[in-house]
Amino acid sequence: MRSFSPACALALLSTSVASAAAPDIESRLTAVEAAAQSAQSAGDNAWMLVSAALVLMMTGPGLALFYGGLVRRKNVLSSMMHSFILMAVVTVIWAVLGYSLAFGGSSPFIGDLHFAFLNHVGSAPNPDYAPTIPQQTFMIYQLMFAVITPALISGAYAERMKFSAMLLFTVLWTLLVYFPMAHMVWGKGGFLNAALGGRVPCFDFAGGTVVHITSGVSALVCALYLGKRLGYPNEPSKPHNMVISVIGACMLWVGWFGFNAGSALAASGLATSAFVATHFGAAAAALGWIAAEWIHTGKPSVLGGISGAVAGLVAITPASGFVQPFPALLIGLCAGVACYFMVVKVKRIFGYDDALDAFGVHGAGGTLGAILTGVFATNAVNDAFKDASGRTLPLGLVDGHGAQVLNQIVGCAIAWALAAVGTLVILKICDVVVGVRVSGEQEVEGLDLSMHGEEGYILES
Repeated sequence: MRSFSPACALALLSTSVASAAAPDIESRLTAVEAAAQSAQSAGDNAWMLVSAALVLMMTGPGLALFYGGLVRRKNVLSSMMHSFILMAVVTVIWAVLGYSLAFGGSSPFIGDLHFAFLNHVGSAPNPDYAPTIPQQTFMIYQLMFAVITPALISGAYAERMKFSAMLLFTVLWTLLVYFPMAHMVWGKGGFLNAALGGRVPCFDFAGGTVVHITSGVSALVCALYLGKRLGYPNEPSKPHNMVISVIGACMLWVGWFGFNAGSALAASGLATSAFVATHFGAAAAALGWIAAEWIHTGKPSVLGGISGAVAGLVAITPASGFVQPFPALLIGLCAGVACYFMVVKVKRIFGYDDALDAFGVHGAGGTLGAILTGVFATNAVNDAFKDASGRTLPLGLVDGHGAQVLNQIVGCAIAWALAAVGTLVILKICDVVVGVRVSGEQEVEGLDLSMHGEEGYILES
């Protein structure tokens, strides 16, 4: 028989205590998990999964068709490929680092690596962001914003950027521009976060600064850096297929409900309000653009109508969860007229070749919408902001809080600066590594053949 030493007795006692404590600890953990699960809502989760699918639809097929129809026939596949391939590229970056850099940690300017490789991202909610849905649902929904944002930039460099340069540019741009901006505005402790400890509270319900200003300003920098297309503006470069552009624009309009109403992160009254504001803003902007064009040229064009609708969707995005229906109509109307002026007048005055008017619509429309959010935001729509005593705070100028307009301007300025400087640095790097612009021969041949060895249309003999 083995001898029973004092050390063995101590070990046995320790084991007995641990065994007795284990069920208690396990039961507590189970209770915590059960509480988290009970807070979840099947309805909220279903709405958010549908919203994620709607936002993905905005990139492909929505944006792919919209942009694809606006370029010349020889570049249709190249343009559509930009939207398609970014659905894959940005997804992988998001899974490895992007989600963590955007929503991990609580620093002012960039997240940490807590969620790298999607560690700790599962069925339990993240109460900081969305307490009624699994964090994995929140993660996949936010991914769709990261996918479409760099795809919007492609409208500026269409018909003249190398495919390899586009891929490298996108990887660097999402890392250096998009993820920091997303964290600053939406991440816990972000410098511009209005709800989770930001130093300058900037209202951006669904991406006016994060998505549209960054992509629009970056588009302008790309257009200036790459230079004009051969023959621009003397040779015509009309849209080759307006039919598919109209289809794409309509898909964008429908998908935008997931973009804006989904940003309520719940199937709630706030989601309904954002849905209504989104639709009203788009409708008013379409009419505003068409009216301005009709007065200026004597004819209302289909291109003007769909461009105006997109401009309204862009402008209402930051305001959608903060404004009532009639201010939404006013924001849309202003955006339709202002973006028409940017596309028709300002671009001609300065002579830059923003091929598909990504800056004129997204950069200008996003900036206008973000500033007007500070004017029309009201706690009658969004009462989530309260002081220490629980009193609902005034939000915008219409509530008597005029300082919010200044906060919005600061947010816009930061987005402009980060996008402009970051994009210029990234383009310099890409130019050194792979070169950014196709050769003259490749541009004349068309990027479908020179970059991809394919043609969008085969004419039967």
